[in-house]
Amino acid sequence: MSIDLVLIVAASFLAGLVDAIVGGGGLVLLPAMFASFPSAAPATLLGTNKFAAVWGTLFAARRFARRVSLRWALLLPAAATALAGSFAGAWSVTQVDPGWLRRALPFVLLVVFVYTLANKHLGRAHAPRLYGRAEVVAACLIGLAIGWYDGFFGPGTGSFFIFLFVRVLGFDFLHASASAKVMNVATNIAALVLFGAKGYIWWQVGLMLAFANVAGSMTGTALALRHGAGFVRWVFIAVVGALILKTGYDAL
Repeated sequence: MSIDLVLIVAASFLAGLVDAIVGGGGLVLLPAMFASFPSAAPATLLGTNKFAAVWGTLFAARRFARRVSLRWALLLPAAATALAGSFAGAWSVTQVDPGWLRRALPFVLLVVFVYTLANKHLGRAHAPRLYGRAEVVAACLIGLAIGWYDGFFGPGTGSFFIFLFVRVLGFDFLHASASAKVMNVATNIAALVLFGAKGYIWWQVGLMLAFANVAGSMTGTALALRHGAGFVRWVFIAVVGALILKTGYDAL
């Protein structure tokens, strides 16, 4: 096994660990892939990354579902709208230059970062504030909007899902993180279908990365379940901070 392959397998494990807790695993794996294979087509690296990530997210969602009470009557329609939104976003990026969103993203993330820091009790207690149809509609709107964003651009999708489930629906960070995994599975599947149909996946490399991502995902899920909402909140703050730096650098 080449040193480049060892590097990206290790990066995939770490990406799965981070992604299982709060999302943002692409911050780890994608830069490692672009550094290791600079001559490869970007779409191929993105497609292979999605193939690895969807398995880690799927296993994390399954493990969370065993330990955290998930609202399936709420999440299934929301995941369906996220899937539709992701396809719409992927189509939109073929019609519109996403450069404006790249420049705006660091400022949006900064608002999320400051708001979360300023509200010290945000997401510490699980206290849903909407019920019945109103809650389902709100969750579906979140799924549609963030699903579209994931298909159109992508960075920080899991973190946006978590923040909106906490802020809008009143979930704690642990329940929001668990719910975000279900939503992420839907958006990743949409992207995976598109990349796979166009031949933009290295299947053999993707399988190795998928095994490493699942191992990291299991580790991250165990940490989140063991340490609870407070731990997830601080990891969320750290990942959003890293996203601000990364997206700010990219925008400039």
